[in-house]
Amino acid sequence: MISDAFSNLLLENKEHFLIPGEVVASVQESNSLEHAFILLTTVKYSSIPVLDNHSKFKGMLTMPLITETMLGLNNLSFENLRKLTVKDVMQTDVVTIRDPYDIEETLHLLVDHPYLPVISDEGEFTGIVTRREMMKSFNRVAHNIEKEYQIEPITVETTQKDNKG
Repeated sequence: MISDAFSNLLLENKEHFLIPGEVVASVQESNSLEHAFILLTTVKYSSIPVLDNHSKFKGMLTMPLITETMLGLNNLSFENLRKLTVKDVMQTDVVTIRDPYDIEETLHLLVDHPYLPVISDEGEFTGIVTRREMMKSFNRVAHNIEKEYQIEPITVETTQKDNKG
């Protein structure tokens, strides 16, 4: 469990954790893979959220999923990118978090994921929480915790005395 002092300082910056869905690059499941490939290449991301026509989160599309589709037995082919849609190759078993999200759960999940899609109870894509923004908050806490709290080391004697009394 995260200590209250640390959590309070960390959450002071919570409004910066969520990058709103309106500004996050995404593709629709009905888009061609060619379109998605061009978009991913242009924005220089390795993955991107997939939405339906009603802004509902459907999955993720990654550059490796696209390149696997392009690889033939003997050559690289762009033909499949024109024939297939995002829905044909997207990943649907994606770790997401609900809005509002639990900070402790989010921290645990960000260890293994560079960002987490945030979904409303109705399944609408509301944005992403990134490891980068969380690390910026950790950095702020690390530099400011002693301005807000008096921190004293726990000694072995103090711990033993507390356990006896």
